[in-house]
This record gives sequence, structure tokens and C-alpha cells, in this order.
Amino acid sequence: MTTLTAPWTLAAPPNDYVLGHVRAVLPDRVLEDALVAVRDGVLAAVEPHRPGVVADVDGQGLLCLPGLVDVHSDGLEKERLPRPGAELPIEFALLSFEGKLRAAGVTTVFHGAGFEESLGRGLARSVATALDLCRTVDVQRDALVDHRILYRLDVRCPTGLAALRERLAGVDGPALVSHEDHTPGQGQYADRTYYERYLAGTRGMSDAEAREHVDELISDREGRLAVRDESLEWLGSQARAGKVRLLGHDPDSAAEITALRERGGLVAEFPTTVDAARAAREQGLAVVMGAPNVLRGGSHNGNASARELVSHGLVTALASDYLPSGLLGAALLLAGQGLVSLPEAVALVTGGAAEVAGLPDRGRLEPGLRADLALVAPGTPWPAVPAVLRAGEPVRMEL
Repeated sequence: MTTLTAPWTLAAPPNDYVLGHVRAVLPDRVLEDALVAVRDGVLAAVEPHRPGVVADVDGQGLLCLPGLVDVHSDGLEKERLPRPGAELPIEFALLSFEGKLRAAGVTTVFHGAGFEESLGRGLARSVATALDLCRTVDVQRDALVDHRILYRLDVRCPTGLAALRERLAGVDGPALVSHEDHTPGQGQYADRTYYERYLAGTRGMSDAEAREHVDELISDREGRLAVRDESLEWLGSQARAGKVRLLGHDPDSAAEITALRERGGLVAEFPTTVDAARAAREQGLAVVMGAPNVLRGGSHNGNASARELVSHGLVTALASDYLPSGLLGAALLLAGQGLVSLPEAVALVTGGAAEVAGLPDRGRLEPGLRADLALVAPGTPWPAVPAVLRAGEPVRMEL
């Protein structure tokens, strides 16, 4: 095995290198004391590190994983508003958030752009803010993370529907689109009292004010069912034509899964019941659950437990939702509790997530795939990420 003779520099980061003495987590096993060779930014070999072979970098027994893929992140929204009334420029927020992604081992992220009109988690979600996010991501070049967009459509919002139609008309390739309806009384907030508590905690409403506001939301939803029907019909036509990869957000029943599949949906995102998750897998749909749900040991609003769904073999991928560091922590927690093997746990945040996003070029340590790598110290009880490597970028090694 030949090795590099020139040193790595910030001005000329490597496209070719050899990483040695790592524990490589493959899709079906852990390869102890492995060597990983990269050529032209692509994995060329993942094999046992034979005696006498010198690598460019000694991995010192760290776990070597594919770079994590996060298919649903609303963390940028929080980064833009770290304190009420203290909104930051989105370009700065993205750069700041990128540091958190790198520290979490994330090399591909889908930022949620909410095509809706609502308050969200303190920062107003609007068509304008969604398009602002899209424009910011569009201009990212040579970033340390592959920034992408998860288009989130509130199916009751006519302005959101019109804007998303226009936006996707100019997008090449299938876009990742999630349709949702967060109206209390169904879906994520089937028990409306959870949403009332959320209003009281985040907006300072009294119990009576929260109940009145939820009543208004439910009444408003009833008046927009025609918009919902139009949205779902259009999304179905786009999905069946292969123009979008369609995710159904918060499905709560087998009937809803069947409707999602019939309109061309491929993914059940955060199913709220075991029945919905089981129906999704039986009908060939992928299932995404939230990493914070795994870490907490259950849903914050009384819905299905991600740990339980994983134990039943019903989960394809974990998403950070709003907590990038939760991905790796949740995966290793699942493995540590014996609910899945280490390769199966890692696949939930790498290969399984790449499958959900329709990205077959990443997510596994296999020759021919992108050389997006994370070196991980498992830790007790929580892991750390000493280094992330992506070919053609500066590489930091402090081992």
C-alpha cells in the first residue's frame, strides 16, 4: 500500500490518504484494526490493517463510521434565535450551526424549510423565511457539511403551497418534501392538552388562553380542508412522477399510511403510533424517528416511543429533529442497551438515513462511495467525535 509523502495543509487538503488502526463499522460487522484508503475523495479499500503497512494517519483504535446523514433538522431555526428577540443573520447562524454539525459527526444535513405561516418555536415561520433559508443553502459552495433542504409543507397553507410549487419548478432532481398538519386534535398532537401546555410554556398563555387558541386552530383547519385536498393531490402527482421524494409527517394510523403510499409517499416520518409504524414497514415505506425521543426514553407529547419501535425492527433511520448531537448519542445508546447491534445502530444514522434521502453514494463504508468519515470515541456514557474527514477539505487530527 503506497502512502502520501506530502504533508496535509489547509491550502491543499487531501483527496488521497490512508487511515489506519481504526475499528471500521461496516453494514454487517465491525472490522477491528482496519485500514481505510481514500482515492480522489472516494473510498478505495476498507480492509484489515496488515502488519508492516504504514498509514498516513493512525486512528488509534477509534470507531470509524460513515459521516452521519441528518434527514430532518430544525436546528438552524433555533440557531437564528438563540434568545427571544435576538434574531441573528441567517448566514452567520448557518456557519455557527455547521460547527455543531461537525462536532456531531454530521456530514450531510437536510434543513427544514417550513412553507407555512405560523409562529413555530418563537421564530415566525413564513414563506419568506423558508425562501430565505433556501437561498442561503443554494449558495453554499465547498462548505464543511453538505447542506441540503427538506421542504416542509403545511398542507392547509395556500400561500405555502403556491410558493413551494414555484420553488420546486426550478429545482433539478427529486426534492425531499414532507407534508404535515400540526393542528391539535390529530397527528402529532392527537391529545390537544400537550399543545396547550406547549403554548403555556413557550408563549406565556394562561390555561384558558391556550384552550381558546387551540379551539381557534381547530376551527381554522376545518375551513381549509379544500386547501389540504389540493396540496395532497399536487404532492401525489409530483411523487408519482418522480419529481419529489415524499414523506408523510406524523402519520397516526394504518389507514393514513395506506393513503400516503397511494399518493406515492416513500417515508413515514415520526409515526405517532406503533400501528402506523408497523403498517409503514409492511407496505414498504421507510420509517424515521427522532433521536431526542430515543435519548429521553419516550415522546415528549405522549406518542410512540422510538426505542420501542427500534426494538420491533420498525425504524429505518433516526433524525436529529432539533438536536444534532442526539444522533450519535441515540445510536450508541440503542446499541449499548442491546436493542440492536452496533452496525445496526450506526446504520440508523448513516446508511438508513441516506436511503431515506435517496442518496446511494454515501452512508456505508464500501469501496466506491463518498469518503465522508467520522472518527468516534464511544465514551462512557456518551460518545465524542475527535475528527471528521471529508476529501478535499481541511482535516483536523488531535489524537
